[in-house]
Amino acid sequence: MARHEKSPELKEKISILPDTPGVYMYFDAAGTVIYVGKAKNLKRRVSSYFNRTHDNLRTNLLVRNIADMKYIVVPTEQDALNLENAMIKEYKPRYNVLLKDDKSYPWIVVTNEMYPRVFLTRQHIRDGSKYYGPYTNTSVARTVLDLIGELYPVRTCRIPITPEYISKGRGRHCLQYHIRKCRGCCTGEIDEKTYSIYIDRIRQILRGEAQELMTYLRGEMERLASELRFEEAQELKQSYRLLENYRSKSVIVSQTVGDVDVFGFDDDGSNDVYVNYMHVRRGAVVRSVTLRYKRSLDESRAQILGYAMEEIRQSLDVKYDKIIVAEAPEIELEGVSFTIPRRGDKAKLLEVSEKNARQNRVDDLKHLERHNPEERTSRLLERIKADFRLSEQPHHIECFDNSNIQGTNPVASCVVFRDGKPAKRDYRHFNIKTVVGPDDFASMKEVLTRRYTRLMQEGEGLPQLIVVDGGKGQLSAAVEALDDMGLRGKIAVVGIAKRLEEIYFPGDSIPLYIDKNSETLRVVQHLRDEAHRFGITHHRNRRSKSALVSELDGIKGIGPKTSEVLLTHFKSVKRLREATTDEIAAVVGAAKARAIITGLSEEQS
Repeated sequence: MARHEKSPELKEKISILPDTPGVYMYFDAAGTVIYVGKAKNLKRRVSSYFNRTHDNLRTNLLVRNIADMKYIVVPTEQDALNLENAMIKEYKPRYNVLLKDDKSYPWIVVTNEMYPRVFLTRQHIRDGSKYYGPYTNTSVARTVLDLIGELYPVRTCRIPITPEYISKGRGRHCLQYHIRKCRGCCTGEIDEKTYSIYIDRIRQILRGEAQELMTYLRGEMERLASELRFEEAQELKQSYRLLENYRSKSVIVSQTVGDVDVFGFDDDGSNDVYVNYMHVRRGAVVRSVTLRYKRSLDESRAQILGYAMEEIRQSLDVKYDKIIVAEAPEIELEGVSFTIPRRGDKAKLLEVSEKNARQNRVDDLKHLERHNPEERTSRLLERIKADFRLSEQPHHIECFDNSNIQGTNPVASCVVFRDGKPAKRDYRHFNIKTVVGPDDFASMKEVLTRRYTRLMQEGEGLPQLIVVDGGKGQLSAAVEALDDMGLRGKIAVVGIAKRLEEIYFPGDSIPLYIDKNSETLRVVQHLRDEAHRFGITHHRNRRSKSALVSELDGIKGIGPKTSEVLLTHFKSVKRLREATTDEIAAVVGAAKARAIITGLSEEQS
């Protein structure tokens, strides 16, 4: 593809760009923002779009549609990331990576009032109140609130309590006061200093400092007991046990890790990338959020990590210090250290984050399959199409497997998947007819020739993809068969080596390695397992039949048809030998039953 010629005005703008950090915007002919990007060096980054042809088709389409550009210079690379993130949200350019699930998660807020309230909210108002979270699981947030309600009698009413309100005696005792859930804030029966102690301890719990609070409560409990203030000590003991129970259910990762932030990826090579963020305090996970991004220009993991870090920083008001990642992001953050662990507690922590990211993908796919199965199927087939370099979605896939043991009774199986799922009524098995001895390559060629010659004769639809089990040798045999039938190029064919990750294409000696977490690999595994199971079952039946026929060959009056009936009913020679005369007679009659019993007894003697 040739480079796209641009206007003299645009060329001049690019030629005089500064060598500084900044953000650039590309516009199409209609004046619409189609891409926003950041750069450590504006001139070098922007020029790279126009001085070469790109491997990615969408990048070439972007460059073709650029009619104008603007840029903004900023002091640092981090400022460029901040501005880029804000502008992407503002303009939603078609060629930018997009955050797909910009959800409103609930927070627990401690209000900025004379007597602060503590409650769950999805609104983040900058009024001096302190927000803790967000909580991706609302039930967890409610559990924390229930604990706080059991421990401390904080008010729940919305009355705007002020010193003037209390002095004028406007407050009235409510039900919460009478059931000891509030100490009478509206009437001034509890002073601000005592109430602030409750709030300080609540903040400790919400910050993940339950252990420190437990240590304090235990010390106070022992002090009160030594002063013979047993009733007060008992109240603290109840609070201590509630905290102990809550902490036992918390996600404790490691007491040695300290306070860190963690970013874990789930990237199966598709357009959807999941990034999990966890904040760990005192060794416990106190915050976890998963973001889903949709690639547009084949963005790298390092690029997407930068977007995720900025999104978390802005939306959750996070200040980074130490960050654990699987790979370093594209940007440098002042005062922030990155750790890429290989083993130990930090590596285990990264695994937990990656597991959360994977689980979110699984949950989304399950939700999609339940509520929109057509879209789920389309996404799956599009993924397989991309991985196997197909020209169309593979709605019809067939997989072949040879089965012979010590060269006896060679058979082959063909399993059929439609829209990514087994179509068991269409499964077929084949007894090898033209091949003598254990020749898997020749057997594969025979089976494919018989299968597709018959489908064409009967006017049946051909598959979009054929998968052969066995690697390069079987693949070559399959290609020869398709050549002979004139189907080469009309049906895609791939081979699977013994190690399932290796996929071979015709004429390419270097295999493709499919990501172990990809949906494509799961479908291939299912295909291969089904072909193997179906082939082995048929092979076992043939061997049983051969064994039974050989056992009954010398018995007078027992021919092939009787042997077939006996095989269908008893399944094996062993079961036939164990059967009584009456049981056999019920299948083939009394005379033949007596002959079979006598004949088998004579063979054993």
